[in-house]
Amino acid sequence: MSSFISPADADLSTDRLILRTWSADEVAAVLDDRRLAHWAEDFPAEGDRVIAGLFGEHPGWLGEYGHRQIIERSTGLVIGSIGLFWPPADGTLEIGYGVVASRRGQGYASEATRALTSFALTAPGVHTVSADVELSNPPSLRVLEKAGFQRWSSEENLARFRATK
Repeated sequence: MSSFISPADADLSTDRLILRTWSADEVAAVLDDRRLAHWAEDFPAEGDRVIAGLFGEHPGWLGEYGHRQIIERSTGLVIGSIGLFWPPADGTLEIGYGVVASRRGQGYASEATRALTSFALTAPGVHTVSADVELSNPPSLRVLEKAGFQRWSSEENLARFRATK
């Protein structure tokens, strides 16, 4: 499980958040359905469980440009997760995010998305960060708009967003 350990200096900070890579113990706790003291009461959400279950198949998701926990600075609690699906495809990385229900509506997802996107665009060979959102999810559409993403395409039930260098 040592592949789950990431360098501590890979943390990203914003005014209200710290984006920290997952530790092996945190991944194991999610997979074993154990609660850790530094998690918000409603963390992990279902999406966090799904992602944690995929780390074994995609160890690159836990690297410097991979997935992170969203930590609320004021409380020190993990309130969600955000991640880049590494490696890039033709210079493009996909981003995904989720904030627990108790912390939604406070701009945390947009703040985390802006920070991780800026960082992602410093990765060698990366020129675009993308996200696909179902049109039935207006809050997620607003997250990307507030984070500076541009909608470049829409399909029947899906909007495609991207941020570029």
